[in-house]
Amino acid sequence: QVQLVESGGGLVLAGGSLRLSCAASGRAISNYAMGWFRQAPGKEREFVAAISRSGGYTYYADSVKGRFTISRDNAKNTVCLQMNSLKPEDTAVYYCAADRRVGVQLTPEAYDYWGQGTQVTVSS
Repeated sequence: QVQLVESGGGLVLAGGSLRLSCAASGRAISNYAMGWFRQAPGKEREFVAAISRSGGYTYYADSVKGRFTISRDNAKNTVCLQMNSLKPEDTAVYYCAADRRVGVQLTPEAYDYWGQGTQVTVSS
């Protein structure tokens, strides 16, 4: 089992940047595809970005493509989400998740382990 802890959230003005980190413990994240999801008040949890075990493949929601970048450092057991050109509609709790399946999944139901989330608030 892997434990995930997110950090790096906060309050930022529209157009600003934040870098979220996800620190894993318990098992090496090289065994998992990793994803970032977000959930705004009153909305369902939605896919943001995902990365394959090796880091060679990345996937993004259309709403963040070109603005967000997911990366991983298997040696440090961490995954990051660099968020640029932030918009008020990016406001949500952001979650890091790990998936044991082969391949990379883009739906939250496919992920096995979750962090507690970190709040990102973008003001206009």
